[in-house]
Amino acid sequence: MKLDYSLLSQRLKAPLPGPQAHEPLRATPIGLIKPRFEHRSPPKPGSVLILLYEEKGNAMFPLTKRPDYLGAHGGQISLPGGKAEAGETRIETALREAEEEIGIRASQIEILGVLTEFFVIPSNFLITPVIGYLKGSPEFVPDSKEVKKIINASVENLLHADAVLTKEILAANKFQMSAPHFEIENEIVWGATAMMLNEFREVLKELNY
Repeated sequence: MKLDYSLLSQRLKAPLPGPQAHEPLRATPIGLIKPRFEHRSPPKPGSVLILLYEEKGNAMFPLTKRPDYLGAHGGQISLPGGKAEAGETRIETALREAEEEIGIRASQIEILGVLTEFFVIPSNFLITPVIGYLKGSPEFVPDSKEVKKIINASVENLLHADAVLTKEILAANKFQMSAPHFEIENEIVWGATAMMLNEFREVLKELNY
């Protein structure tokens, strides 16, 4: 499946689905131990990048698997991205993080637009999903400290009628959750990443993909 990147860029300038696309993918605690998050400081700004590219005529984007570590997001599947540095725009943050994590230079990427800001409750981040297009074939170079592996995800997999599944998972090795998710390359994509991708999915469905 190919995308019309000009049409997508125009759509991103209009009002976006926002929370109504996020909420159907929100995980729900179902165990006896419930997560509690109390933040005493404002959310930290950050960005992630949905980096579109074509492979054998199909629209693709990279996901990263985090290394296993103690914490809210250890071992999870994520979009390339991270915390903003002082003075950066949200697009500059997404481009810098993509170069650091997966080795794609900013000069190779055409920015198409952004999705709705998203508050990641466990880590107290306010994330802007940035959508970009990479001309040509990517040569990913994963950062060994931040990226366990890179997953080549097909946009088409997000658009199937049965793309959203639900299963019980154990978050942070502690909390039982009922987690709506996408299954991509045998990996469970849930939480904030799935919620942001669902907004991208809804935008594409509006464009009749």
